[in-house]
Amino acid sequence: MPGPVQGRVFTLKFWKRLKFVLNVRRSIPFLKDFFLSKEVAKSKKMISVILVVGYFIFPFDLIPDFFSFVGVIDDITVLTFILQQIVKMAPESLKEKYNLKK
Repeated sequence: MPGPVQGRVFTLKFWKRLKFVLNVRRSIPFLKDFFLSKEVAKSKKMISVILVVGYFIFPFDLIPDFFSFVGVIDDITVLTFILQQIVKMAPESLKEKYNLKK
C-alpha cells in the first residue's frame, strides 16, 4: 500500500501533467516530437493512435454534453488520461525537454 509520500508524489505528477495537457501550446509540440521520435517504439505510437481514434469513433459520455460545461468534464478527463499515458510512454529525453520528469 502506498504511503503518504508516494501518494503526494503521484498527486503532484498528475497535476503537473494535467497542467501540461491543458497548455495546448506545449502539448502539440510534445506530441509531434513523440510521434516523430526514433526513440519511441512503433507499437507505442500505434497504441496512442488507437486510444485517441477509438475515443473519437466511440465517444462514451458519462455525462451527456448537453449539460453545458459539466458535460465536457468527462471528455477532458478521458483525453487527459490518454495524453498522460502518452507521457508515460515517452522517452526520458522528451520528458526532460518538456519538463515532465517530476
